[in-house]
Amino acid sequence: MLIRLAQTEADLRRCLPALLALRPHLTAEQILALVQEQQAHERFSVAFVDLGDETDAPAVITFRKMTLLVSGKTIYIDDLSTLPTARGNGYAGALLDFVIDHARQAGFQQVSLDSGHGENRAEAHRLYLNKRFRISSHHFSLPI
Repeated sequence: MLIRLAQTEADLRRCLPALLALRPHLTAEQILALVQEQQAHERFSVAFVDLGDETDAPAVITFRKMTLLVSGKTIYIDDLSTLPTARGNGYAGALLDFVIDHARQAGFQQVSLDSGHGENRAEAHRLYLNKRFRISSHHFSLPI
């Protein structure tokens, strides 16, 4: 299994099905436009599992590099998604390891993420806890 950064539009298009599995309220074209905007202006990256052919990526992680007063140099994971048909193969864990290793090598102090609540999130939460993430806050939002 190879994990690589999406650097071209073709790479990003291979990631769209996995991102749509997590963000079904968006269209593929909306995701592509949002990701390209974030890559251009927000220190945003997309990494994916590449099975060695040109098929869709079975799993994708998106993350951004930030500096925060609360945590210093931080990598924030926006999305971690595996196609339903590809779950159980260790892809999500490998993508988390990739980002954590990247953070360590680049001198970051923290990797963080938010995760929703609900029965369908139990496996994701188990993975985060197994990777030694801790529940450190509540996340509040106000739609405007």
